[in-house]
Amino acid sequence: MALSASDLPAMYSLLTNSLSGEQSVRKPAEAALAQSENRPGFCSCLMEVITAKDLASQVDVRLMASVYFKNSINRYWRNRRDSTGISNEEKLHLRQKLLSHLREENYQIALTLSVIISKIARIDYTKEWPELFSFLAQQLQSADILTSHRIFMILYRTLKELSTKRLTSDQRTFAEICTQFFDYSWHLWQTDVQTILHGFSALAQTFGGDAAELHHDDLYLTCERWFLCSKIIRQLIISGFPSDAKTLQEVRHVKEVAPVLLNAIQSLLPYYSSIQDHQPKFWDLLKRACTKLMKILVAIQQRHPYSFGDKCVLPLITEFCLSKILDPEPHIMSFEQFMIQCMVMVKTILESKEYKKNLTGRVVDENRVTFEQMKQNISSMVAGLLTSLLPTDRVVLLCNVLIRRYFVLTASDMEEWHQNPESFYHEQDSVLWSEKLRPCAEALYIVLFENHSQLLGPVVVSILQEAMSGCPCAVNEITPALLLKDAAYGAAAYIYYELSNYLSFKDWFNGALSLELTNDHPNMRIIHRKVALILGQWVSEIKDDTRRAVYCALIRLLQENDLCVRLTACRSLYFHIEDATFNENEFLDLLPVQVLNTISVLIARVTEVTPYANKLMLFFQKSAISVRFRLPEISSRSWRTGESSGIFSKAFSLDVSEENLLIELHAWEESSSESILQIQLLTALKNFVVALGYQSPKSYGMLLPILRSGINLWEATLINAPSMVPELLGYFPCLVEILERSFDHLKVATNIIEDYVILGGREFVSLHASNIAKLLDLVVGNVNDRGLLSVIPVIDILVQCFPMEVPQLISSTLQKLIIMCLTGGDDHDPSKAAVKAASSALLARILVMNTNYLAQLTSDPSLSIHLQKSGFPSEENILLCLVNMWLEKNPESPFPVHEGAKPSSVDNVISFQKKTIGLALSIILTLRLPQVLDKLDQIMSVCTSVIMGGSEDLSEEESSSDNVSSSKPHVPSKELRRRQMKLSDPINQISLENSVRDNLQTCSSLHGESFNAAIGRLHPSVLNQLKQALKMP
Repeated sequence: MALSASDLPAMYSLLTNSLSGEQSVRKPAEAALAQSENRPGFCSCLMEVITAKDLASQVDVRLMASVYFKNSINRYWRNRRDSTGISNEEKLHLRQKLLSHLREENYQIALTLSVIISKIARIDYTKEWPELFSFLAQQLQSADILTSHRIFMILYRTLKELSTKRLTSDQRTFAEICTQFFDYSWHLWQTDVQTILHGFSALAQTFGGDAAELHHDDLYLTCERWFLCSKIIRQLIISGFPSDAKTLQEVRHVKEVAPVLLNAIQSLLPYYSSIQDHQPKFWDLLKRACTKLMKILVAIQQRHPYSFGDKCVLPLITEFCLSKILDPEPHIMSFEQFMIQCMVMVKTILESKEYKKNLTGRVVDENRVTFEQMKQNISSMVAGLLTSLLPTDRVVLLCNVLIRRYFVLTASDMEEWHQNPESFYHEQDSVLWSEKLRPCAEALYIVLFENHSQLLGPVVVSILQEAMSGCPCAVNEITPALLLKDAAYGAAAYIYYELSNYLSFKDWFNGALSLELTNDHPNMRIIHRKVALILGQWVSEIKDDTRRAVYCALIRLLQENDLCVRLTACRSLYFHIEDATFNENEFLDLLPVQVLNTISVLIARVTEVTPYANKLMLFFQKSAISVRFRLPEISSRSWRTGESSGIFSKAFSLDVSEENLLIELHAWEESSSESILQIQLLTALKNFVVALGYQSPKSYGMLLPILRSGINLWEATLINAPSMVPELLGYFPCLVEILERSFDHLKVATNIIEDYVILGGREFVSLHASNIAKLLDLVVGNVNDRGLLSVIPVIDILVQCFPMEVPQLISSTLQKLIIMCLTGGDDHDPSKAAVKAASSALLARILVMNTNYLAQLTSDPSLSIHLQKSGFPSEENILLCLVNMWLEKNPESPFPVHEGAKPSSVDNVISFQKKTIGLALSIILTLRLPQVLDKLDQIMSVCTSVIMGGSEDLSEEESSSDNVSSSKPHVPSKELRRRQMKLSDPINQISLENSVRDNLQTCSSLHGESFNAAIGRLHPSVLNQLKQALKMP
C-alpha cells in the first residue's frame, strides 16, 4: 500500500525514534522503516520531512530522513528484477522537489541532498532529466552566496558521478557539459580568488579580541564555494577532454588555467604564518586550498602531459616546486602536506614517459610524419626544457638535499618511535608514499636516481662512505652523525638494483652491516632497523656465500626488543622466503630452536600489534612460511632424515595450534568495520588453509563461521578438503544468496559448485536439488558470454554424474540454453560462438544419456512459446533445429572435412565433445522423421570424421591421471578426482563406431527403400570415409 501525506506524522515519529539511545525504542523504529522503504511514496514522505519549514530546527531528524532517502536511491531508483522500484510519477515529483530546495542551510543535509541528486543524475540524465544543468545554470545567475555554494556542491558531486561513465555517448555528453559550464566556472573562480585574497589581507591585519568578534561568514562561504569551484575546474579539464597523450590535440584550458592556479598558490602562501594563530578556521582552509591546487596541477599533468609540457606551464611549475624543496621558507617546512605535493609534482614530471626521449630510429626517406614521430618531437622538446631546469649540478644538489635533510630522523620522529614503535613503523614503512613527507622524499629520490643513475651512483656511495666513517659501529649516542648514517643506509637500500654496480653487498655486509648488529645498545635500534631493511631490499644481490649469514642476521633481528625493528625484520624475512632464489636447505640447516623461534616470534607478534595493517602483514608472512614448509611436502623430501621430519612436525603442530586459529578468528571479529582489512585477512586465511592441505579439517571449527564472508576462502577450503563433511554441505545455500546479490565472483562460485559435485556426489544433489536449480536459473540468462562459459561446464558435470535426475531438475535452465543456441546472434562473434559450441555439446550429452528427456523437452509447448517471443519460426521442429546447429557451416573450422561437404560446428569444440556430438547425431538416425535422410550426408561426414580423428584427449587424461595418482598416494587431489570423473564418463564407454553401425541398421529398418536411396545419394568421398571408419568391405 502506498504511503501518502497522512502518513507523515507516523514517518516523523519513526525517524525520531530511530535516533533514540534506547535500544527498545530504536530497534522497532528501524525495523518499521526498513519494511516501509520499498513501499510507493516512501521517498516522497522523506522529502516532505526534509523540506518542511516547521521542522527546520529538527536537524537530526531531517538528516536521518536524507540518509534513508539516499539509501533508497541506491536500492530502488533503478527497476530491478527483484523489486518494482519507484514509479515514474514519483520520480518526476522527487526531481522537481529536489530542485526547488536548493537553499538548504544545514551543511550535512545539503551535502546528502547533493549526493542524492548526483546519483539520480547518473541514472536519469539526459533522457529523463535533460533540464538539470540548464536549470542549475539559470539559478546561478541570481543566487546569493549560500545558494550558489549549494549549487556548486551539487554540480561538483554530479559532474564527479557522470565523469565515471565510460560509454562513448556518456563521454560525449560530459564534453558538452564542459563546454556549457567551463567559462562561467572559471570566471567565477578568478573573481572569488581576488575576493579571498583581499579578505585574507584584512584578516592578517586584524589582531586581538576584536578579531574574535568579527564575523566572516560571507568570506568563509565564498572560500568554500571557490574551493568547490576549483574541484569542478579540475573535473572539467580532466574528464571533459580526451588525454592529449592519445590525441596530440592541445587542450588550451591547461595553458590558461595552470599558470593562474600557480599564481594563486604563490599569493596565498604568505598568509600561512600571518593568520595561523588568530584565524584557525581560515588558516585550515588556506592549507586545504594550497594543497588541493597543487593536487589539481598534478592531476592535469598526468591527464594532459603534452599541454602541460608547454614552455608557458612546465618551467614555471617545476621551478616553483624545486625551489620549495631545495630552499623552503622556514614556515613552509612545517606545511608538510604542501611540501609532499611539491615532491609529488616533481616526481610525476621526472617519471612521465611522455617526457622521455625515444631512442628508436626513423626510416630513411620517409617523408610522412607519423603519430609516434609527432609524439617523439614533443617529448624531445619537453626533455630539453627539463634538462635546462635540472642541470647536473642541480641534480646532485637535489639528491644531497633529499638524503641529508628529508631522510634524517627528526626529534619528533624519535619521540613518536619511543612512544609507539609500531605506529612509527606503520607510518614510515607501510603507508602510501604520498601520505608522509619522508616516504614521499624517498619516492622522489628513487625516480631521480633512476633518471640519473650514472651521475648519482658515485654520489650516493660517497655519502654512504662519509656517513660510515663519521659514525663507527661502536657509537651509542644519538648524534647528527648517527642520524646521517641512518639516512645514508636508507638511501642505499632503496636503489639496490642500480647501486649494486658501485657497491659490493658481500663486502658491505661483512665489513659494516653485520658489525652493526654486535652493538646491542638501545639507541642502535635506529641502525638495526635500517640493516633489517637493507637485508630485505638487497635480496636479489645476496649470493650463496653470504645467504646463510643473512638468514642468521634476520632471525637475530626478529628477536630484538624494539617492535619497529622486529616488524622490519619480519617483512625482510618474508621477502627472502618469497624470492625465487630462496635456499630452503640453508634456512632449514639452522638450529631447530632458531627455526621454531622464528615461527613462534611471528605468532607472538600477532598478539602484540594493534593496527590491523601490521597485524595482517604478519598473517601474510606467517602463512608464507607455512606454505614454504608445508608438512606433507617436507615429509616427502629426501634431503633430510627423520630428525628434520620431527622438527617440522613439531613446527607445523605449533603453526596449526588452536591458539593460532583463535588469534586469527579474533582478528576477524575485531576488524568487522574494516572491510579492506578483512579482505586481506581472508587472503591470509586462504593461504593458511592451503598450507594445511588435507589437514585443514583441524581448522573447520574456526573457519566455517566466516566462509560466507570470503568466497575465495570457501573455495580453498573445499579444494583442500579430504572429504565432504555435513558442516560444509550445509553451507551451500549461502552461495545462492551471494549470487543473488552480485555476479562479481561468478567464476569462483562455479568452481565451488564443481567442488561440491566432486566431493558431495549424490548426497549433495539430493540435499540441495532446489538450490542447484535456483542458482543455475539465476545465472543463465542474466550473465554475459564470459559468465556462461564458466557455468556451462559445471552443468555438464552435473548431467554427466546424474543424467536421469539433473536434466529434469534444471529444465528451465536448459530451455534458456536451447533458446541461446537457436537465436544466439552472430556466429562470427568469438564469445557467442564459444557459448553456442559449449551449449550444443551439453545438449548433445543429454540426448545421448537421457534421450527421452531431450525429446520431451524440445516438444514442450512452453519452449515453443519462448522461442516465438525471440523471433524463432513456430513451425520448425526444435529437435531438428538442434541437429542443424550441430551440422551448421563454420567457415573457420580447423577440422579436416571431405571435399564437397560443409564444415560442422562440431569443429568448434574439443575432441571429447566432438565424440559427444557424433554420438548424438548417430542417435538422430533412429528417429522416425523423413528429414533425417535429407541430412544423412552431413551426419555421416561428421561421425566418420570423429571416428577417424581418434581420442587423443582421452589418452592424455589417462596419462595425466596416472602421474597424479603416483605423486599423491595418500589423499586424492581435486585434479585427480576430476580426471577420474572424466575417465568414468559414460561417453567414454560408448563406441561411436558401433553406435553408428547399429543406428544405421535401425534407420534402414525404419525407412526401407528411402534409406537405400539416401545412401545412394551420398557423396563418393563420404561413402569411402564411411566404409573406412566402419571397416566395411
